[in-house]
Amino acid sequence: MEALIVLAVLVVLVVIVVVKSVALVPQAEAAVIERLGRYFRTASGQLTFLVPFVDRIRAKVDLRERVVSFPPQPVITKDNLTLSIDTVVYFQVTNPQAAVYEISNYIAAVEQLTVTTLRNVVGGMTLEETLTSRDSINGQLRGVLDEATGRWGLRVARVELKSIDPPPSIQESMEKQMKADREKRATILTAEGHREAAIKTAEGDKQARILSAEGSKQAAILEAEAERQSRILRAQGDRAAQYLEAQGEAKAIEKVFAAIKAGKPTPEMLAYQYLQTLPQMAQGDANKVWLVPSDFGDALKGFAGALGARGEDGVFRFEPSAVDEDLQRPEDDSEEVSDWFDMKTDPVVAKAVAEAEAVARKPVDPAVPVAAGERPSGAASAAGSSALPAPEPAREGSVPSLEGEAGEEVPKQ
Repeated sequence: MEALIVLAVLVVLVVIVVVKSVALVPQAEAAVIERLGRYFRTASGQLTFLVPFVDRIRAKVDLRERVVSFPPQPVITKDNLTLSIDTVVYFQVTNPQAAVYEISNYIAAVEQLTVTTLRNVVGGMTLEETLTSRDSINGQLRGVLDEATGRWGLRVARVELKSIDPPPSIQESMEKQMKADREKRATILTAEGHREAAIKTAEGDKQARILSAEGSKQAAILEAEAERQSRILRAQGDRAAQYLEAQGEAKAIEKVFAAIKAGKPTPEMLAYQYLQTLPQMAQGDANKVWLVPSDFGDALKGFAGALGARGEDGVFRFEPSAVDEDLQRPEDDSEEVSDWFDMKTDPVVAKAVAEAEAVARKPVDPAVPVAAGERPSGAASAAGSSALPAPEPAREGSVPSLEGEAGEEVPKQ
């Protein structure tokens, strides 16, 4: 019985020794091992064997980057305003031995160091600078904390200000100030808009008046030129008509005299025609009294004697007058006046009309500003391309041609 008890005790001691001699350290953790109360080594991520009752694990340290959020801390600014600031620190243990032996509680140490450094940095800034200098404050805090915690085996990766809360009265004043600034900017923008609108309206009216004046000017020029061209064309038409009328009368007279000579009229027939003409002479509205001369018969005898000769029987017979073969006939000027009857449109007039229509259809760009003394682009192009040249004063005895060329004249009828 005693042997069994001794065997059980030995088994228990063996189990205790085995448990004490084997330790499993997970990855991302470090175990600080002491031998006889002094630092021996650091094990991480492996199965570690210990000497029972000689070696022991002092502490296990997490090697991952840790995020610690500290409660709000009251901080006084340069202009004596108390702010409540929350901070977040990102750090990592790089030396487990220093983190265990150099400081007892490195998290509390980091918190207190953050608070003191934050008060030192913010104490030299005003409220406006504090609210607008988050990056600068974060950089200063990280630099100071990283330098101070380096001997503790820590590496401070980032320091962020989570919130900056001024007192309620200051918040209300800031909101009122922001509201006033926004209203001021809105008023300024509204005034600027009205000013710009008035300027644009005035510029538009100015441009419209200038374009209207230019259009009226071009219209007046074109109307004057059209009137000039129409008068010239009417004059040329009248000239051609008068020429044709004179030519027709000459041909008619020639035909009448040829017919009279060919018909050999007797004095009786001439007297009969004369008597038929007398009533037509008395048909005028102003003729109230019509007198036949007493020597009417003698007048007929003289008329018959001028056209014929008395025969043996006492009757006048028509004798054609001798034809002078050398008599000069009217000169044939058909080739000289052939262009008077040309019905084709003058190409210069057609070109001017086409250019005027193109300018009239051209849209006006309202965005182009018109400076004082300058022409609008559309009006300038119209004046330069479509305006016809001013007519030269016609010399006496001549009519200016449609082409407007100096030196070309058409004889006046």
